[in-house]
Amino acid sequence: MAGLWVLLGTLVLGLLAGAVLRARNGKVRAARPAAPSRALPAPVAEALEPATAVTLVQISTTFCAPCRHTRAVLSALADSTDGLRHVDIDVTDQPDVAKELGVLRTPTTLALASDGRELLRVGGVPKGATLLEALRPHLSPVR
Repeated sequence: MAGLWVLLGTLVLGLLAGAVLRARNGKVRAARPAAPSRALPAPVAEALEPATAVTLVQISTTFCAPCRHTRAVLSALADSTDGLRHVDIDVTDQPDVAKELGVLRTPTTLALASDGRELLRVGGVPKGATLLEALRPHLSPVR
């Protein structure tokens, strides 16, 4: 009988964990305040362009299936929005980049201002319309 309760408890915990992960997937979150002296990893810093208001930095790995869908969503968004650029960084062979950025899963998308400030982040496949709405205040032309 005890084994049945353990099985049911494990099943309930698994279902709850799955529901939480599903609810968080693709959700736009405000950036956490960064330490003032924290520099961006070199591959990320090199991807920024001063003339672009917001750069969407997608953190991916080689065998990540949702990363392909994320790439399609972000590329289409960047192609149709002035002041927005998409860059995909594969961290398969450079996990230190993901660690420095606090990325625990792929795909993760960071929206960075031209000065490197993190504006927001999305874990999982973003919803294009929701992401664009969250980015609107930051998409004024860079002067």
